[in-house]
Order: sequence, then structure tokens, then C-alpha cells
Amino acid sequence: MNQKKIAAAIDGSEYSDKVLEKAIEFAQLLDAAVVLIYCHRRFPKILGQPHRDHIISEIMDETDAVVAPFLQKLSDSGVEVIERFMEEPAGTMISEVAEREKCEMIVMGSRGLSDIEGLLIGSVAHKVLHIAKCPVLVVR
Repeated sequence: MNQKKIAAAIDGSEYSDKVLEKAIEFAQLLDAAVVLIYCHRRFPKILGQPHRDHIISEIMDETDAVVAPFLQKLSDSGVEVIERFMEEPAGTMISEVAEREKCEMIVMGSRGLSDIEGLLIGSVAHKVLHIAKCPVLVVR
């Protein structure tokens, strides 16, 4: 029997806390693991060494700083966690990870860190709603 999984897409915004709360709630109800998805900024492609490695290290340090409190909350809840830290674009990667992991659903915020991109419903949430193959719960 395959373990059930709930994808929780976080970005460090105020919505991320609410996303994690809902994901934990559903995971506990379904006896499921949480697939924690965080999409960091793109790695540089044309930057030479050693500068490229330095920028990649900075990006990964930023990722660790954003994700650490969420991992702690998951640990405190007793829910199993599967970490997936991906490179942008977030809308595409969230859907792909959820499909690859065979998630029961995706939980994500209605808007993220970018106010420009998220005028009505965030552009990332909008993209995921259109391409995800599983149910998507958008948290406000």
C-alpha cells in the first residue's frame, strides 16, 4: 500500500504558516506525509567560477533559513515530512513535484511574496490551479 501524501507549497510569506497548518491537519486526518515544497530563485547560468558556486551557496543558505521553521513545526506535529527544494518557476515545479510524488492534494497560499504578480489570486496559485492533476486547496 502506498503512503498518502499532501503537498504543502511554501514561500516564507504570511500565507505559508496557514498553508502548513492546513497541510498538517489533512495529513493527520489521512495518516499522510507532507511533501514540503519550496522553490528558490534560479541558479545563475552564465556566471563564472568561483562566483557561481558562491551565489548557489547563498541561495541554498536562504532556502535553509526560510524552510527551517516549517520543518520544526512539522517535526513538532509528528507528521512525516518529505523535503523538495526546487528551482523556480514555482507554478510549474509545484505541480510537477505533486504529480511525481503522487500527492492526494496540494495546499498553497492564495498569494505569495510578490504583490505585483498576485493582484487577485497569486500568479503561482493561478498556474497550479490550471495545470495540477490533483485537487488544490488555496488557503487565504
